[in-house]
Amino acid sequence: MKPSVLFVCVHNAGRSQMAAAWLSHLAGDRVEVRSAGSTPADQVNPAVIEAMREVGIDLSAETPRLLTYDAVEAADICITMGCGDACPIFPGKRYLDWALPDPAGQGITAVRPIRDEIKALVEALIANFIS
Repeated sequence: MKPSVLFVCVHNAGRSQMAAAWLSHLAGDRVEVRSAGSTPADQVNPAVIEAMREVGIDLSAETPRLLTYDAVEAADICITMGCGDACPIFPGKRYLDWALPDPAGQGITAVRPIRDEIKALVEALIANFIS
């Protein structure tokens, strides 16, 4: 059975979208990937779409989704990025918190280093938890 990873940030318009895209891109079908937000935005941040397009990943069709109890319950690993107490806690789940700057309202120059840091974190996640 392949592991399930849920990435959660406040708006599901930047960090969690980039993390989910990186994990899908780098791990392929070895993992089930989801992302959500405690207060989802109307659309993915355009600077995030542009930054990911620069590395060959298209987020233009993605839409922010609301974090649900069921999504957390279904995940083996839940990775939060600034959503605080909005993410429910279930016994037996692995929780990680990635302290990353919020790309909201930032231009492409500020988003690129966040994108690259997320890639490094996802590579470490794959090395440590995804077989």
